[in-house]
Amino acid sequence: MSDRPAARRWGKCGPSCRRDDIMVAFRGVWTQAFWKAVTAEFLAMLIFVLLSLGSTINWGGTEKPLPVDMVLISLCFGLSIATMVQCFGHISGGHINPAVTVAMMCTRKISIAKSVFYIAAQCLGAIVGAGILYLVTPSSVVGGLGVTTVHGNLTAGHGLLVELIITFQLVFTIFASCDSKRTDVTGSIALAIGFSVAIGHLFAIYWVGPIIGAVLAGGLYEYVFCPDIELKRRFKEAFNKAAQQTKGSYMEVEDNRSQVETEDLILKPGVVHVIDMDRGEEKKGKDPSGEVLSSV
Repeated sequence: MSDRPAARRWGKCGPSCRRDDIMVAFRGVWTQAFWKAVTAEFLAMLIFVLLSLGSTINWGGTEKPLPVDMVLISLCFGLSIATMVQCFGHISGGHINPAVTVAMMCTRKISIAKSVFYIAAQCLGAIVGAGILYLVTPSSVVGGLGVTTVHGNLTAGHGLLVELIITFQLVFTIFASCDSKRTDVTGSIALAIGFSVAIGHLFAIYWVGPIIGAVLAGGLYEYVFCPDIELKRRFKEAFNKAAQQTKGSYMEVEDNRSQVETEDLILKPGVVHVIDMDRGEEKKGKDPSGEVLSSV
């Protein structure tokens, strides 16, 4: 146990401050709009997984398997996500991907509380959607139900790198397409995101790689390529304040008087500098001879 008083451990206002902070963090949770958004993410993910994984089922069975049509699978994933974004984007933002939610949280577009509920709803929706597909698919053709695996000639590191790159391009596309500062965006944003997903689903998608790629893409777009002006200003003020604090309690200021006085100390041709040693004063006068006379 700590010997410190309770007031020091909890702060001046005691444990109630912690409760107040938690309530502020989860303030938006107790609204109807919040739960509509969470439900939309659940339903969108359920439909997306049900339709998309259905395209991966090999109806030839294990005895006479048909060739895998990667174009069909990729287009099914891409068009499904485009449809879901078009349907639920105005309700929840249409993340339908935990990696996208993490990227939005890291760039402060949604709160931590909202991201937690979003990811939980997305995972639950994916499980329910896969479960429904499993129930309605004959056991003879269900196979692995679309579960992707790393190719035998590749390592886990190769798979991680592929995931990172394809999710990077997906999230970068989302941020660029949904940027409110842009005025040149025309056409369907949902379709652009869908095509990005179709490109990515030509490869395997897991967890670690997509989250890393999503955070990198969101951070680069939001803070490097197209930073928010107000956010950039606040960062600059914070950095300047930190730099001043490291210099101690004194601040460097520009004093115009010191510059004038310094210029006066420079001996200029044609000026007589006469210093009165008794009174400590300096008098200037024009030297007709153009020579510098100095008394020291």
